[in-house]
Amino acid sequence: MDAPDVLLAALKAALATPGEHRLFRSGKLPGLFPSRTGESAEVALAALKDGLLETVRTEVRGKIITEWVTATPKAAPFVHEHDSPRAALLELKDVLTATRAGVPAWLDEARQEVAQLSARFESHAAALLRRLDDLADRIDAAIRRSELQAPAVSDTLTGVVPWAAWALECLDRRRSVGHGSACPLPELFAAVHGRYPELTLPSFHEGLRRLQDARALRLRPAAEMPEPEHALLADGALMYLAER
Repeated sequence: MDAPDVLLAALKAALATPGEHRLFRSGKLPGLFPSRTGESAEVALAALKDGLLETVRTEVRGKIITEWVTATPKAAPFVHEHDSPRAALLELKDVLTATRAGVPAWLDEARQEVAQLSARFESHAAALLRRLDDLADRIDAAIRRSELQAPAVSDTLTGVVPWAAWALECLDRRRSVGHGSACPLPELFAAVHGRYPELTLPSFHEGLRRLQDARALRLRPAAEMPEPEHALLADGALMYLAER
């Protein structure tokens, strides 16, 4: 490597990493110039004299003097003017080679980041769906409770038929658990009688007629009546079923 190449290499190293640098290499410690003797030393001194490098500090340890230098504003124009096209192309080739070698690793890292992002998105979406499903279930339960707790019985009707609200709640509860909307009168009487043990069957029938007149429930006939004594006559027919 001739003198201009040594100088250009040193200036490029100084420009590539801003800050202070050892002027000369010492053992395994890096420096801008390979040796403090011979042609390397002459080129280093010329660079300092020409103002391409400037000394920022000096360390003295016994007989060893270490100069620390930095590139001046004149260094970059000097390199641009004296660097050969071949050297620039070789340097560009090295940069392209290093960049090309790093592309697969970059692609792999990008794929991992995308996979992690997708996993986080799916996790958050699943959690959101679970919250929405839970909210929907709570709303359905609240609607069912409101239907059971609000059987639409007026105070006037309650005064005449005290067990009306409980009877309607029994019908709603039966429907909500999937037992159908039409309840046989023996079953309904048993449910109401369990809460109101003083209730007689004739009073039960009279109360059902009043509830039907108030449109709180409907009475219907049935094809079969296993316990006909619970049937009641209404609208010219024997009624055996009650539904909301």
